[in-house]
Amino acid sequence: MIHTELIEPVGALLRRHATERPTKVAFEDARQAMTYAELERSTANLASHLQDHGAEPGDKVALLLPNCVAWVASCLATVRAGCVSVPISHDATEAEIRYRLEDAGCKAIVCSAQHVELVQKLQRELPGLKTIYAASADVPTAGVLALVPQLASPGEAEPRDSGDLDATAFIVYTSGTTGRAKGVMLTQRSMLWVVAACWAPIANLSDKDVVLSPLPLFHSYALNLCVLGVIAVGATEYILERYSTQEVVAQLKTGRYTLMPAVPTMFHYLLEACRGKEHFEAAGIRRFISAGAIMPSSLNREFEAYFGVELLDGYGITETSTMVTMNWPGTARPLGSCGLPVPGLAVRLVSLDGKDVPIGEEGELIVRGPNLMQGYLNKPAETAAALVDGWYRTGDLARSDPNGFLTITGRLKELIIRGGQNIAPGEVEEAVLSFPDVLDCAALGMPHKHLGEVPVICVVARDGRQIDPDSIKQHCAVLLSSYKVPQSVHVVSAIPRTGSGKVMRFKLKEQLAADVQLLVEKQ
Repeated sequence: MIHTELIEPVGALLRRHATERPTKVAFEDARQAMTYAELERSTANLASHLQDHGAEPGDKVALLLPNCVAWVASCLATVRAGCVSVPISHDATEAEIRYRLEDAGCKAIVCSAQHVELVQKLQRELPGLKTIYAASADVPTAGVLALVPQLASPGEAEPRDSGDLDATAFIVYTSGTTGRAKGVMLTQRSMLWVVAACWAPIANLSDKDVVLSPLPLFHSYALNLCVLGVIAVGATEYILERYSTQEVVAQLKTGRYTLMPAVPTMFHYLLEACRGKEHFEAAGIRRFISAGAIMPSSLNREFEAYFGVELLDGYGITETSTMVTMNWPGTARPLGSCGLPVPGLAVRLVSLDGKDVPIGEEGELIVRGPNLMQGYLNKPAETAAALVDGWYRTGDLARSDPNGFLTITGRLKELIIRGGQNIAPGEVEEAVLSFPDVLDCAALGMPHKHLGEVPVICVVARDGRQIDPDSIKQHCAVLLSSYKVPQSVHVVSAIPRTGSGKVMRFKLKEQLAADVQLLVEKQ
């Protein structure tokens, strides 16, 4: 059931495929394609140069690139050098980039040419950041290395290609209820175990697949399936720089692809673009995969009815190297369910006192297995609270049916999930509180018919000042990624709190429900 032969060091996987299928395309984007032989050679070359420039085992290397073949090569080369890959969203703000570089203590960074000036500025403030690689053929800026030559020719050192599968290999940042991003420490073993236990046996990912990926590579879902999953089995993948319904439709019309992973919002837009027009058949696609957010049962049903192809939903989180549950192909399943536990995982639903709840009753989902994170970087207290007696407390609420299918019903955590992207209310609140006219505030996730949820902010004016909602949004746009910027700003007289000072968000949601519903209906 579990394809343990896929759990090997990245270097070993690449060398095997370079020997068995050297001319087969591994990854392709709109600008270039790279065969398995070229991918093995390029990642070995860059790993060699990283080591020549002082990268030691365990050093952190940040990736600040858009989705592209170079992103994949840089990530894999980092691991082959014995270093730790730290993906950062290409759309992150300066404050978000700086925090991740500083928190992880990054020694090197691979960035796009457009970010060179910003990264050099941050390097002057962060003396530990020693080396900058820019993803262009020629970078005349002093102190910046061009990535292309580093990929094209070997350095002096041989890639370390450590066989230690249990060393930290990736730090993927995710937001928590504290409002500060947490670096989740993951290993090659934990990530490839998900490939071996979920993607290969359940989604049937194999060397026969050609994957179309619109997912952002810095997310654990894409890193696991669309990077490590592809090289583990020897598949081929086309990488979209970002999701575009028009581009996805154009690619699917080629009939080239067999598998497409995405988040529910992407499937919604795809269905809306195709439905009502001349019927479009996704020729060649044998399966669509959804994760990252809850898949509405109505969307799942309508999508499958239109395209005539299974859309399998699953539940995963960064702290478990992605997947915890998955729906199996060809089986009767209750739509709206996130499926059955992945083989090899122990999953429980427990009450607040830690006791298992009866079938059909709501409880917190906790997980135990070989895919758990090592912990949160630099956050021992948060790690201890999340990993209890070998179990990871997800903070998500769920119910199980008599056949073992799980359905996510809510969250103990108060993360806002907008189109599959997590937003911590505290992070939004921190940005809004730095606006001089705001005395107090609370961020909420309010329902949205396409995105699932959108962030909104309730604010209390300082000293009776007038609040300009557009000014607050513009202020947030400087400090936060675009998807975290509040959709709307609501002025209230006070933020309701418990005796211990915790925000009573449910009361604010009740107050705003009518106004926000009108906002949503207009969109």
